[in-house]
Amino acid sequence: MVKRQVPRPAELLELMKFKKLDLDPKHRRLSSALTIDDLRKVAKRRTPAAAFDYTDGAAEGEISMQRSVEAFQDIEFHPAILNDVSHVDTTTQILGGSSSQPFGIAPTGFTRLMQTEGETAGAGAAGAAGIPFTLSTLGTTSIEDVKAANPMGRNWFQLYVMRQREVSYGLVERAAAAGFDTLFFTVDTPVGGARLRDTRNGFSIPPQLSVGTVLDALPRPWWWWDFLTTAKLEFASLSSTGGTVGELIDSAMDPTISFDDLAEIRAMWPGKLAVKGVQTLEDAKRLADLGVDAIVLSNHGGRQLDRAPVPFHLLPQVAREVGSDLEIILDTGIRSGADIVAAIALGADFTLIGRAYLYGLMAGGREGVDRTIEILSDEVERTMKLLQVPTLKDLTPEHVTQLSRYTRIGEGARIR
Repeated sequence: MVKRQVPRPAELLELMKFKKLDLDPKHRRLSSALTIDDLRKVAKRRTPAAAFDYTDGAAEGEISMQRSVEAFQDIEFHPAILNDVSHVDTTTQILGGSSSQPFGIAPTGFTRLMQTEGETAGAGAAGAAGIPFTLSTLGTTSIEDVKAANPMGRNWFQLYVMRQREVSYGLVERAAAAGFDTLFFTVDTPVGGARLRDTRNGFSIPPQLSVGTVLDALPRPWWWWDFLTTAKLEFASLSSTGGTVGELIDSAMDPTISFDDLAEIRAMWPGKLAVKGVQTLEDAKRLADLGVDAIVLSNHGGRQLDRAPVPFHLLPQVAREVGSDLEIILDTGIRSGADIVAAIALGADFTLIGRAYLYGLMAGGREGVDRTIEILSDEVERTMKLLQVPTLKDLTPEHVTQLSRYTRIGEGARIR
């Protein structure tokens, strides 16, 4: 028989620990977000559909994006045992400098569309966390203002070689003068991908008011207040070159760029040079032979060619073949710190986060980006401890198995 007694008030009080009331709504919603997916849900609630879908969406059927996310889900970790992981070291060296984490912020275009603080929030958060920040040619904060927001941190610049080559050359010179240490030469955007969500939303850049956008804005007045009461939304580094936003987008995507352009930019740029948008082993080998400092395995977040290769699937072979000749950076599909750890284990030297950063930005501006970095950093450290590896260099392919959801029937034609 169980002996029962009448509960004593003092004992009940010990069990009833009430959480301190948080009167700051932004802090409350950000602190309750435990994962990047949680931040995405907050971002979706707070952002008009057209702007959210511009960030969240991808090209055509969004198959490349879906497969890239699934690739990280379809792994199996193999932890070691009895290793001291009371302290783990997440710092790494990449492109001639240090980073406190094995990830940095990827270049994103039209960032102030998502939330008015835009690249300033991203650069400031990256600098505070000790990770690199990458500014896009189509960014909405200028090269010089990003430097001001992150004066002591590492700033990288992503370059579209535009039809007016002198415009691109001017950007290269400005980035070098501002102390940016790395240039990303982008090769996967000869034309713009078909973003069907944007078409269906009647979305335009810059945003135009319509009955639909007004109705969608009603439950989100703070977004429109920020949009209408802050600086004009424009490609800030290109504002002095003339042309409408639409004309600048069109001129940024040039189907005639070639290896000659790569050589021209290489000769101009004094810092490290990475080629972004590599999607085949053959191209990775050719770039290694040309002596570039790094490649970024990327399908542009699934926003260009749908059904493009999944970078995470391509990674192990590329790392085996050229990993000793150049540094390998990976983006697309990363949604957790465990994804980042898996990429490092399979041969990546570094990773970049795009949508994960933008979800935090939409959820809470600068504080939301801080929260994104905090979530991913905690997940990286926890995953390393559970794998029982004290440093990033201790991660090897033996720690990860890539499971097969899709089976390749035959090899595609090789493009030479």
